Amino acid sequence: MRNGKKQFETIDECIKASRKDVQALLEKMRQTIRKAVPEAEETICYQIPTFKLNGSSLVHFAAFKKHIGLYPPAPEEFKKEVAQYEGPKGNLKFPMDSRSLTTW
Repeated sequence: MRNGKKQFETIDECIKASRKDVQALLEKMRQTIRKAVPEAEETICYQIPTFKLNGSSLVHFAAFKKHIGLYPPAPEEFKKEVAQYEGPKGNLKFPMDSRSLTTW
């Protein structure tokens, strides 16, 4: 273990280690990504769930204390639609109390 934190090897491990109240949200995000890109490979990168396509990272997602983070490639064509959720470095942050989380 590095820095006293568990090192995850699978998305299942990462989701199970999350708070009980967000596990279903993370699983729903996982299934949504899986449905959209069934050929993507599940992995762990930066110790968070990641989907790779053709060897390159496609999207990362994770739960944090106050938000769910989604780290997609820069979606220029969706910039306006996601502006309210935009975080630093192009990631998307959905507050835990956000209604948008219930639509996953």
